[in-house]
Amino acid sequence: MSDHKHEHDQDCGCGHDHDHEHEESVFIVTDEEGKEHEMVMVYTFDSQDQLYAVLLDRNDPEADGVIFRIEEENDDAYLVNIEDEAEWERVVAVYNQIIAEENRE
Repeated sequence: MSDHKHEHDQDCGCGHDHDHEHEESVFIVTDEEGKEHEMVMVYTFDSQDQLYAVLLDRNDPEADGVIFRIEEENDDAYLVNIEDEAEWERVVAVYNQIIAEENRE
């Protein structure tokens, strides 16, 4: 999916039970075939001092989530594809561990 720019004003916008409230963040993301998807940020997490976001298709919540790296420049935040295979494997492992820990609670 393509890179996407977004003003980053909150931590995650997820549906998880946290002690803080979120507004829903909707992103328009274009896939490899040129089709646009309305994506909702459902979770953010850190790995090796880098912030990542998990987005779900707003119109297909049963579809797999997509993980992007969040890069910040000045007051703007950008969603960036993770193209490095080692980084991708590390990030997926960290996210899976977070989910496993939350499911135990």
